[in-house]
Amino acid sequence: MTQRILLIKLGALGDFAQAFGPFAAIRTHHPGAEITLLTTAPFAPLARQAPWFDRVWDNGRPRGLAALWALGRRLRAARFDRVYDLQTSGRSSRYRWLIGRSVEWSGIAAGASHPHANPRRDFMHTVERQREQLAMAGISHFPAPELAWLDADITRFALPEHFALLIPGASPGRPAKRWPVEAFGALAGALDLPAVILGGPAEAALGAAISQAAPSARDLTGQTSFADIAALARRAAFCIGNDTGPTHLAAVAGCPTLALFGEDSDPALCAPRGPRAAVLRRQPLSALPTAEVKAALQELISSPAATA
Repeated sequence: MTQRILLIKLGALGDFAQAFGPFAAIRTHHPGAEITLLTTAPFAPLARQAPWFDRVWDNGRPRGLAALWALGRRLRAARFDRVYDLQTSGRSSRYRWLIGRSVEWSGIAAGASHPHANPRRDFMHTVERQREQLAMAGISHFPAPELAWLDADITRFALPEHFALLIPGASPGRPAKRWPVEAFGALAGALDLPAVILGGPAEAALGAAISQAAPSARDLTGQTSFADIAALARRAAFCIGNDTGPTHLAAVAGCPTLALFGEDSDPALCAPRGPRAAVLRRQPLSALPTAEVKAALQELISSPAATA
């Protein structure tokens, strides 16, 4: 009888990218299982490209009692044998009540059959925390995730052969995570290759400001999917960005990535991971000089690739 596995990973983008390793480990550990990912709509298209899931459900954050009840019916009807809760939030833990308490559960929900029983789990980097959680559930092999699928056709952007990525945005509710746009503009103007600016529609003003400071820059804010970002990262010379989801995705895709951190997030807990990822931190981030960023970038691109 085919084993039925549910993975829960609702977001956000940086956390989703850092779960590629756990996704691959779970698929390797359960090679013949039918694996369903419960996520949210923004991440479903990317998840459907990945080789680790048989099905992707995008209703992981239902709004209203009717939608929650519908999700509960769907979860119970699927008759899962085991759940790996990689979100480990209050919301995802409560889904144990929806799915049925007899189902094997890896996570932090009360009564879980395979709890992540480390009282200091919140002080661990996301990657190590999830790896330890899975180890406590019996998974001992953690292969490097195969990422050939993490690509897209970007010919419509008509970019030059050599370019750099700049990611000047971050959570709008946490402005201290953003290196000043003026600094990004100065950096873009000082590069010896054109910069491509990435971000969502809400970062259009940042893209416009950088383009004004550096006319050779190409503003793609609001024009890229997550798969496009990964494809651009695969082809870029390097990436410089704030602690935000696209920066994490660029690092996972293998792009030499320099992530800028301030006082609003701790790289010990959430630094981007990838074969060529580095962190530069200054508190406050606004005090970080452009010259220091350029020096750190030079060190990064001249260093050999490391294992993610």
